[in-house]
Amino acid sequence: MEMRSAKIMNGRMFAGARALYRAAGVDSKDFGKPIVAIANSFDEFVPGHVHLNKVGRLVSEAVKKAGGIPREFNTMAVDDGIAMGHTGMLYSLPSREIIADTVEYQVNAHCADALICISNCDKITPGMLMAALRLNIPTVFVSGGPMEAGTTVLPDGTVKENTDLIDVMYASADDSMSDDDLLAFERTVCPTCGSCAGMFTANSMNCLTEAIGLALPGNGTVLASHGYRKQLFERAAQQVVKIANQYYQHDDESVLPRSIATKHAFENAMTMDVAMGGSTNTVLHILAMAQSADVDFTLNDIERISHTVPCICKASPSGEWEISDVHRAGGITGILGELDRAGKLHRDVHSIDYPSLEAKLDEWDIMRDSCTEYAKDFYRAAPGHIVSPEPWTHETKFDSLDTDRVNGAIHDIDHPAVTEGGLAVLRGNLAPDGAVVKTAGVPKEIWKFRGPALVVESQEQAVEVILNDTLKPGQALIIRYEGPKGGPGMQEMLYPTSFVKGKGIGKDVALITDGRYSGGSSGLSIGHVAPEAASGGNIALVENGDIITIDIPNRTINVELTDEELAERRAKLEAGDGYVAHRDRKVSQALKAFAAFARSADKGATRDPELIDRLSGLA
Repeated sequence: MEMRSAKIMNGRMFAGARALYRAAGVDSKDFGKPIVAIANSFDEFVPGHVHLNKVGRLVSEAVKKAGGIPREFNTMAVDDGIAMGHTGMLYSLPSREIIADTVEYQVNAHCADALICISNCDKITPGMLMAALRLNIPTVFVSGGPMEAGTTVLPDGTVKENTDLIDVMYASADDSMSDDDLLAFERTVCPTCGSCAGMFTANSMNCLTEAIGLALPGNGTVLASHGYRKQLFERAAQQVVKIANQYYQHDDESVLPRSIATKHAFENAMTMDVAMGGSTNTVLHILAMAQSADVDFTLNDIERISHTVPCICKASPSGEWEISDVHRAGGITGILGELDRAGKLHRDVHSIDYPSLEAKLDEWDIMRDSCTEYAKDFYRAAPGHIVSPEPWTHETKFDSLDTDRVNGAIHDIDHPAVTEGGLAVLRGNLAPDGAVVKTAGVPKEIWKFRGPALVVESQEQAVEVILNDTLKPGQALIIRYEGPKGGPGMQEMLYPTSFVKGKGIGKDVALITDGRYSGGSSGLSIGHVAPEAASGGNIALVENGDIITIDIPNRTINVELTDEELAERRAKLEAGDGYVAHRDRKVSQALKAFAAFARSADKGATRDPELIDRLSGLA
């Protein structure tokens, strides 16, 4: 297979291109080696990315040493935690499309032969995944890694172990919490670089990338602060050169992203995600990934999987275990190992590093006798409790692995943490095309809910009614016109879910939206309602006092209105203002452009390809 870069590295016509590569530092003796694009998402806004400048240099040197030509470039990265709670969050989901486009533009414009993606947080990993599946060249993913959990000491001497970003957000809405107590949380909950501790969106996506086969073992769970993460970066760099040579020198198409990310691989990754109770945002992103890969994987597949897979790993924020505890129990290969033993996985899949699932689990599943000594030592990587934004500051190890599959961080299938899966798709007249709930974060006593609606038309209004105590126990807060079109941007809403907990009513209310919740959200928080209000979904027809019924075991969500009543309300609404939010929000041209092409959440909030083709005139 001729390398993509061959067209510009040979012949008189492209002497100018080669002159520019020389000016950028490429030595003529390296011409003919695979050009490896290094898509780095370093920026100084995001703690999950603040260390990636050092990672980029490390990876670049390792690629060069392995026999490639490293060419690093940067994408943007939005910190959802900083953007949250104000109109900055409108830009988060749209940035996924920009990131995907950036990677595609850079790689194709410069004829790169292979790609290594250094991602970490929220929309960056899915954006890069979408690009990799579009490009379909040899690609390896390696994330910046999760941060350590914090230790907070309050002014009265009270010690709070394993604190994280969610704790300070709960505290900010707790009227009994003093300013000094709040400051103690603020200073200590994010002690290191890395994506937020716990199974939030960033870590969920990095675990999913590992499960689908595009990242090496440990990608989702080894801490950013640990020396083993440095080794992981170096191994990823070596692997991308290796698979580039397999493809171009030996015509081995099995290493390509679309050969790896098959329908069965998507199902395995979602099975793992349901089993660990990952963020609801993974549903949005895996649907977008499937479309980029031209794989027929839909919300119906996720719904089917959620019915048959229990939750066997209940990590923070839904459970007691931190991401480092999950790593100690064998990480993602530990979860996959238990699912494989239970017959829940397709075995006819492979990855960037192993020809089969069986071969990978033989070496990396700590419960197998064949597990390598390196893997056993690797999964003992522990927090170092060194407060620093620097990566790989220590090599601390746990004394032993967690192999307790009854009471440990990872359970076996016969002793699940929750008998139902960690994610569920609900349907009904309130969400005909589906809604998503993180069941792992919902207390069992409110899996069935019936109560009157309190309707707001923005996240800001939602926060207001929560903090001023307008929202009462027993009510269902409907937050609408926050979907992909309606927001626009489908902003993530961690503040409402955190504030109801801070107010002490987290187990007494339901929150329902056509927008998104954070991977850090828990409680009866139902998002991704489709169709969204701005597209004429029934959520636009709900009025204050309407009775909302939710039944998680039976996967239903309804408003107690007849079809005739809904039709009457629709006719009245369409005769008036139509499907528009009643609020004061300025929307930029950039966000309007996103809204113009955005589809509902059940389609991954992706751009409508048919609309683009029709308007562009290019099929």
